[in-house]
Amino acid sequence: MKYLVMIQGTQADYEAMGGKPSAHSPAWSEQDLRAMFAFMGAVSNDLAESGELVDGQGLTEPARARAVSAGPDGRPVISDGPYAETKEVLAGYWVLDCESLERVTEIAARIASCPGPEGAAQYPVLIRPLQGTGGGDA
Repeated sequence: MKYLVMIQGTQADYEAMGGKPSAHSPAWSEQDLRAMFAFMGAVSNDLAESGELVDGQGLTEPARARAVSAGPDGRPVISDGPYAETKEVLAGYWVLDCESLERVTEIAARIASCPGPEGAAQYPVLIRPLQGTGGGDA
């Protein structure tokens, strides 16, 4: 069964990773960043070796995002980010092909233990089964 495993963050978190702290996001040092990237790389490498990794990517900061919706006249309305009404956003993901929900939960628990600077926000790792892959079919 395939699952989407998602990590979250905020614009402030991305800015803190770039060295600009805020009240809720302490600045990340080069050592903090290296530790986080090494940890995430090891997770992805292990999942590739086990044959469970289908795809995985980190995403750019919300400030580089764009939202497109239909306006009242049917023409597109385009907004650039970050969005004031948005708190946490998708920061990265893995598409995994795992034998069970228990297995993907083990992986999510590992991802949740990613290192970061003291005081950095902790977000849950979200798991969503993909439709048409053996569970959650519509």
